[in-house]
Amino acid sequence: MTDSNPTAGSDSDFKRLLQDAQERKAEGNDYFRANKWNEALVAYRTGLNQLPKLKSKPEDLAPESTQNPEGQSLVSIDRPTEVENSKSDSKDSEINQELTKARAVLNANIAACYLKLGEHKQAIEACTQALLDDPDYVKALQRRATCNEMLNTWSSLTAAQEDYTSLLRLNSVQSQTREIEGKLRSLKPRIEAAQKAETAEMLGKLKGLGNSILGNFGLSTDNFKFEPNAQGGYSMNFTQ
Repeated sequence: MTDSNPTAGSDSDFKRLLQDAQERKAEGNDYFRANKWNEALVAYRTGLNQLPKLKSKPEDLAPESTQNPEGQSLVSIDRPTEVENSKSDSKDSEINQELTKARAVLNANIAACYLKLGEHKQAIEACTQALLDDPDYVKALQRRATCNEMLNTWSSLTAAQEDYTSLLRLNSVQSQTREIEGKLRSLKPRIEAAQKAETAEMLGKLKGLGNSILGNFGLSTDNFKFEPNAQGGYSMNFTQ
């Protein structure tokens, strides 16, 4: 993406960029419907690259004057009137909204391609980019949750749980609400199982590392026992 301010050019420049992006999106949609996921991905990415990246605060606003160290004005620039500023702010807001929507949709479409290709981590990243522009984008939340479920790790399942909770908040269709609630119920035991499995794996690796070091002294981790104490912590005891 180009890191430029869309308001720096003319309206016609911005409309041309947006039109190019929309044409690439339509092209990608045709490929997607034909099950040509790679071709669709290229088209969507090309469209996304047509769009400039938004800046939250324009950096090209000039001050009324530039002064030397003695406080004497070197350059005087007329500040726009309040009416002109209002029109400019309105124009910027409209442009930003169009750009935000277009970029969010293209990123969500890119995620859909990656999902079809089985590239779940890339799909998650594309959904995250879409949600940066639109935090309540339902399709992006759904796709990210689905991909995180497929990764099936403790952290990914927890992330899926968070997205389904957001979808539950946003959803107003009762049948879909029941479906989301069902997914949340099924996720709870999966998260607990993944947590136990990953914790056991980590402890096993730590034990192996400890044994490799203690073996030099004729010891092993089995010589050290951890027992709960009255303070709510653990005491370590050495046994032969």
